[in-house]
Amino acid sequence: MSVRSRLWRQRLVLLAGVSLVLQAPGALAQEETVLETITIEAESDDILVQDGYVGKTDRIGTKTDTPLVRLPQAVSVVTQDQIEDQRPRTLNEALTYTAGANPNTFGFDTRYDAFFLRGFPTHYTGMFRDGLKQVNGPSAWFRAEPYGLEGITILKGPSSALYGVSGAGGIVNMVTKRPKDVPFREVEVGIGQDNRYQAGVDLSGPANEDESLLYRFTAMGRKSDTELSGYPDDKLYLAPAFTWKPDEDTKLTVLGEYSKARTGGTAFFYQPVYGEVTDIYGGDPDWNDFDQSQGRIGYEFEHRLNDVVTLRQNLRYSEVDADLQYSGLSGIPAVRDWGHYKEDLKNLAIDTMAQFEFDTGAVSHTAIAGIDYGWSDYNAYSAFAFDLADVQSAPPPFIGSQKTNLLGIYLHDQMEWDNLTVFGSARYDWTDTDAVDFAFAESNQKDEGFSGRIGLSYRTEIGLIPYASYSTSFSPNIGFVYDDPSSTVSRVADPTIGRQKEIGVKYEIPDSNAVLSAAFFDIDQDDGIVFDTSAGINKQVVRDLNSRGVELEANASFDNGFSLIASYTYQRMKIRKGGLGTEGNELSATPNHIASLWGHYLVESGPLQGLGLGAGVRYVGDSYGDDQNSFENDSRVFVDAALSYDFGYRNPDLEGLSLQVNAKNLFDTQKPICSAGSCYWDEGRTIYGSLRYRF
Repeated sequence: MSVRSRLWRQRLVLLAGVSLVLQAPGALAQEETVLETITIEAESDDILVQDGYVGKTDRIGTKTDTPLVRLPQAVSVVTQDQIEDQRPRTLNEALTYTAGANPNTFGFDTRYDAFFLRGFPTHYTGMFRDGLKQVNGPSAWFRAEPYGLEGITILKGPSSALYGVSGAGGIVNMVTKRPKDVPFREVEVGIGQDNRYQAGVDLSGPANEDESLLYRFTAMGRKSDTELSGYPDDKLYLAPAFTWKPDEDTKLTVLGEYSKARTGGTAFFYQPVYGEVTDIYGGDPDWNDFDQSQGRIGYEFEHRLNDVVTLRQNLRYSEVDADLQYSGLSGIPAVRDWGHYKEDLKNLAIDTMAQFEFDTGAVSHTAIAGIDYGWSDYNAYSAFAFDLADVQSAPPPFIGSQKTNLLGIYLHDQMEWDNLTVFGSARYDWTDTDAVDFAFAESNQKDEGFSGRIGLSYRTEIGLIPYASYSTSFSPNIGFVYDDPSSTVSRVADPTIGRQKEIGVKYEIPDSNAVLSAAFFDIDQDDGIVFDTSAGINKQVVRDLNSRGVELEANASFDNGFSLIASYTYQRMKIRKGGLGTEGNELSATPNHIASLWGHYLVESGPLQGLGLGAGVRYVGDSYGDDQNSFENDSRVFVDAALSYDFGYRNPDLEGLSLQVNAKNLFDTQKPICSAGSCYWDEGRTIYGSLRYRF
């Protein structure tokens, strides 16, 4: 990437209402000025090293700093530059151009970060923050704020060998903005349709003269309506961070967050007939607030004892409280019901490891041994009635709680011999869960299991890196399952086990900042759990799945100011065993084909220098609307666009000031999307502008 290109990406924006058309003519009349080659990047490149749209090195795949092209498993990265160019409002939006990811299942619903990887739900078992597991409850759900992230790493396929309890589809690791060792300051204001107003600040740099103490403070406030009546999208986000480096061998980083959000209580529309959805919004504006507050505090400590041994410990404590007021319409004629649901969830996660770097003959080893512990405490309260007064008359009663302890030990060895890399990982987990139901009946469930991964990659002389791997996952289930749903005989649910075979190839284009990758995967999931609601049944049954497919992905940022992301996924998600009438069918809302293409071009010379143009297209293929495969969802195409102007290219007095406008779903495509028989609507066209100033 050229210095000018990097410089543009460092500049920040302040708000708009100003018109690019009005500003450009005066700028064009000025003489061209050569700017200083100053590089100020928003990302810290601490645990995720990135260049433009290309992720270079990360710790997520191996818990060591490893070039991603050498990892024998498919990995995608959403970089800081991509986030800045596309301006996602949610984690789901940030993943829309990622191969293997499907964030389109639930249409417009900003209440949750809910998405699928390789066909498997990832929002409960695969959410990680800074390498530590993030546990979610049914509604007490930690939500990510894209403005507070400097990147997202998506590790696809079973990954329990290093990270413990997680699902078969993979994990998504959100990298928090970290302190930088150079001054960085930005201010941003934004405005958009649906009365959307937003402001943010991001400040970082050394806090003392010897630069042993670094700080970062990121804050964002938003007040907004949405296209749904009585459904707000308000948020306050505060994230302080500090790094202490007393010497070259020791580093302590403290990361914190407090956020408070309000969205709508429901995103459902009236469904008078199974599998069909009307344009009648089900929520009532007078009882439709979903209030959520969350906080986290933790640290990352690292100390290098000598040239062989490095010690690390990461810890985080977090809490989330959810208060959900909702209503809905059902039946013919439509009858309105009302509900009040509250949850609270507390989490502790701590991971302690030792890294060893040594040689055995011609083989170089990077090995780790570690132990991690997790604890969570969850409580839920719920009230439901056909009269709002009955719901409002008293606080919702207790319906259940759950306390879980997770303990795991793991080993990993990364061996390199010339151009050959071999990975081996092994882990054993123990889980202990105490549960209390609505009648205050207590139960205890203990599970344990082994997870492993083995893989190898080889870098050829022409830069191609073929690889192969086998990996497994382990995720315990709570409660009882019915092998025969028509019977009253049940058994304790077994843990869900995932097994993946993957082969692929990665290619770093020589003398260019571009990476191409292709992967074939075959995943079996055994003892998954799903509710069987057919024929009036509402019992947990086992669902075994097989996901098989191909992923193609390209990421590039060239020296001429052009950046590109392209992805294609073919996938067939088969139900091997499941609810009544579903065996042999395809899983609902899981399209066989998903493709996307995004390009961004910054004009770096000539009369239009400083102008940025971005455009993207997303294709989501047809799928089934329920697991019985009784009806289908139509395919759909979404078009996104971005327009920006960096005023500093033409006027050095305005260096750091830039204006940007982003449009999502530019042609206003709106179709129903149904999953397990429940239907939603796509969000229509949205347009937002922002003005940023980076200095």
